[in-house]
Amino acid sequence: MGNKSSIILDKEYNNWLKDIKTYIRNQQIKAAIKVNVELLKVYWRLGSDISRLKSEAKWGSGFYESLSRDLKTEFPNMKGFSVTNLKYCKRFYELYSQLDTKHHQVGNEINSTIFSIPWRHHTEILSKCKSIDEALFYVNKTIENGWSRAVLLNFLDAKLHLSEGNAITNFCNSLPSPISDLAQQTLKDPYNFDFLTIRQDYDEKELQDALTTNITQFLLELGNGFAYVGKQYRLKVGKQEFFADLLFYHLKLRCYIVIELKVERFKPEHLGQLGFYITAIDRNVKHKSDNPTIGLLICKTKDSLVAEYSLGATTLPIGISEYELKRVIPNDFKGSLPSIEEIEAKLNE
Repeated sequence: MGNKSSIILDKEYNNWLKDIKTYIRNQQIKAAIKVNVELLKVYWRLGSDISRLKSEAKWGSGFYESLSRDLKTEFPNMKGFSVTNLKYCKRFYELYSQLDTKHHQVGNEINSTIFSIPWRHHTEILSKCKSIDEALFYVNKTIENGWSRAVLLNFLDAKLHLSEGNAITNFCNSLPSPISDLAQQTLKDPYNFDFLTIRQDYDEKELQDALTTNITQFLLELGNGFAYVGKQYRLKVGKQEFFADLLFYHLKLRCYIVIELKVERFKPEHLGQLGFYITAIDRNVKHKSDNPTIGLLICKTKDSLVAEYSLGATTLPIGISEYELKRVIPNDFKGSLPSIEEIEAKLNE
């Protein structure tokens, strides 16, 4: 009989163990999905009955309290029968039952959408969305990107459905279809930079540094598919060196996206610099299998008509967006704080 150490070192055993772990993990995921679907079916049935029977009108204002108490008594180990949750069940059914007529979705098609995300995601969506189109936007985004509840809540608060695809671009004239459509949906306007804390009179370098220091949150705000390449990306043209603010590669668009930051109002001349970077990346960095490089200028404010006129004068694919940044601190705030040495001295006293 072999000892424990010999089994651990055995290659065949380790390969088998790896396979069985993968299988069990996959089965756990399948089981969790199945449990979620069955739970949502219970909530759907509850919501359907509450709505269909016009329960509040029929049994009075104490209906939810009575139903909550009775279900908890019958199923003491099952959660989800609070008064608040029962009201969510009704909202859940009444909102998504519109799918049958409005979106022509029935049966398994409903299961593949609204029954594919956890209930707690649904409660956040039901709390903040006023229409079925708005709710389905976040349901589909959650499925597509695998958003956690916290990430979903962040995008709900930022009203992503209002900003996605709203950047002013010339993609319809500068990119082939269907890349142009996907590129349009990829960019947002405005971008929300409230995850930054920065001094009041910040400049472009400070904004750039703050974004790259918080690269995880920045990538989340940019959206799915962005891969960070670098900041102040060096481009050698002739005997000179130039530095693009931020460079990304988009995995779905299969192209580089160069971002230029401006902490002022948009000016037409900003596009000249960005266009130069796009051309340099296309000629010196882009692989022949990549799609054309896209430029994104993110500025503090813009006149939309001026932006549209400016884009009409170039054949390079460029988008123009604004950013929002509310969490700024006074310039003299840092100087008003005690230094570490002063704090240590005070503690020693």
